Amino acid sequence: MAKKAEATVEERLRALYDLQLIDSRVDEIRNIRGELPLEVRDLEDDVAGLNTRLEKLNDSLETLDQEIKAKKNQIEESKTLISKYSEQQQNVRNNREYNSLSKEIEFQELEIQLAEKHIKEFKAQIEQKKEVISETKDKLKERTEHLKHKKGELDEILKETEKEEKALIEESEKFQKKIEERLVVAYKRIRNNVKNGLAVVPIERGASGGSFFTIPPQVQVEIAARKKVITDEHSGRILVDAALAEEEKEKMDKLFAKLSK
Repeated sequence: MAKKAEATVEERLRALYDLQLIDSRVDEIRNIRGELPLEVRDLEDDVAGLNTRLEKLNDSLETLDQEIKAKKNQIEESKTLISKYSEQQQNVRNNREYNSLSKEIEFQELEIQLAEKHIKEFKAQIEQKKEVISETKDKLKERTEHLKHKKGELDEILKETEKEEKALIEESEKFQKKIEERLVVAYKRIRNNVKNGLAVVPIERGASGGSFFTIPPQVQVEIAARKKVITDEHSGRILVDAALAEEEKEKMDKLFAKLSK
């Protein structure tokens, strides 16, 4: 019965280290992509934002055109009224009526001046907005070309690595099922807490992999015995002996080679 328990612990350790090798390979693939997905997303946001800005600017131009038309109509109406009041002045019976019509004519002349002033302001705004539209179009063209280039880069990398990454993720899920849940939870927690994502490491030159902290000889013997899961007291990483690590690495390298074809 004791022998069976030893084998079970060793199987767990091997499965944990295999899981680590698989997840590390996924990390490598994602590092190859680097910041490209984020760059593409940012550029897509820029392009969408510039398109929205252009739409708003064009809508604003349309509104200004409508305002100019309205003011021109107002000017024509005022001119018609001035003509009408001028004719009426020819047939007035007294000065009071004449002065009243003069005030109406004066008011309409002021309305024409105000409308012309507004038309001038609207035209200035149109010219200003046209400049902004031109600049925005240039910026949009530059961003769109840059996005196309970056998407091409990303698509090329994805084409090379997507199939392998998908297969590796499936393998990772398979190996997780071989390990009891509490160990998988611990493994993921450690992975999230360390910079390089290494939760299971072999002993190298008497220290845990990637660390300068020496493992006491007695603990090294226990690790090599593979009778229990032992963690590094400094980093919290799960430790395996170098021989087991080498055996699993050779095995997993063959798997990776197969998956990358």
